Amino acid sequence: MDKIKIAFFDAKDYDRESFIKSNEDKYQIDYFETRLTPDTCRLAEGYDAVCVFVNDDINKEVIDKLVEMKVKLIALRCAGYNNVDVGYAYGKIHIVRVPAYSPYAVAEHAMALLLTSVRRIHKAYIRTRDFNFSLNGLTGFDLHGKTVGVVGTGKIGRIFIDICRGFGMNVIAYDKFPAEGSGIEYVSLDELWEKSDIISFHCPLTSENRHMVNAESIAKMKKGVVLINTSRGGLIDTESLVEGIKQRKVGAACLDVYEEESNVFFHDYSNHIVDDDTLARLISMPNVIVTSHQAFLTAEALSNIADTTLANVAEFFEKGYGSNEVCYKCPEVKNCTQEHKKKCF
Repeated sequence: MDKIKIAFFDAKDYDRESFIKSNEDKYQIDYFETRLTPDTCRLAEGYDAVCVFVNDDINKEVIDKLVEMKVKLIALRCAGYNNVDVGYAYGKIHIVRVPAYSPYAVAEHAMALLLTSVRRIHKAYIRTRDFNFSLNGLTGFDLHGKTVGVVGTGKIGRIFIDICRGFGMNVIAYDKFPAEGSGIEYVSLDELWEKSDIISFHCPLTSENRHMVNAESIAKMKKGVVLINTSRGGLIDTESLVEGIKQRKVGAACLDVYEEESNVFFHDYSNHIVDDDTLARLISMPNVIVTSHQAFLTAEALSNIADTTLANVAEFFEKGYGSNEVCYKCPEVKNCTQEHKKKCF
């Protein structure tokens, strides 16, 4: 029997290393550095599956071309799938994802961003490299006793809550589907905006919550609020965020994601001029920290991503079902009646 062929898009060195180790030459995986877009999807001709990441663009045109080329599976090596038109894909091509790879990695990165920001660690590092040991301008604040609002209490959100409690912080949370019996204090979004000293986002991006942070919601927040986003950039209206920072309403922003990141993140533009003026303004602000969607990037997470992705491929082609299949009928797990013991269509 011929090997299953997988076209792997937006491939980086760390992807290759983890997937080569996990694959053990079971599947033929060809790695393409380019993202999957309408202009590049012809690279998938002759393959059984495509493996994609957060910034690949799986829109209607791409889906039609993949179906035309008889590609049978879209294997996401991530949890989120807002970059896939899952409604249009239904009945045409199957989609699987990695629902959990290392919630600790993302939650710990969120706390690392927060600590770096409020204790000015990044500024101190740069100073001491120049043998400048002055403490002027490095005053931070205690996390102990502060109120953190957590938006989204899935695995990552709950781990972040545990970390915050370890620092002695007061935790309030919002989730469309509260975790019963969790001991978490749930409040409305408006109450969360109003009471939180720090707000951290750990929810998927949907049409319903896109730009949930906007001029109106920022106006309800405490003066000096710190915003942390390690989920999806589209949760925050960037122009409103910039304005909130300029007006001193937002005290700091810690961003691992950015709503227009797809053409910038994961690439080296250190010798180029970046055309995105909004991103350039954000990075230039002294109270903003931007990391390039690296919260997931730990050895443990990469190993789990590779193992789960290839297990998804094996289930689909060898067992005839996908336990991690995604379709438009189950944008939220609790609304899905499919037990994933068979294909969704």
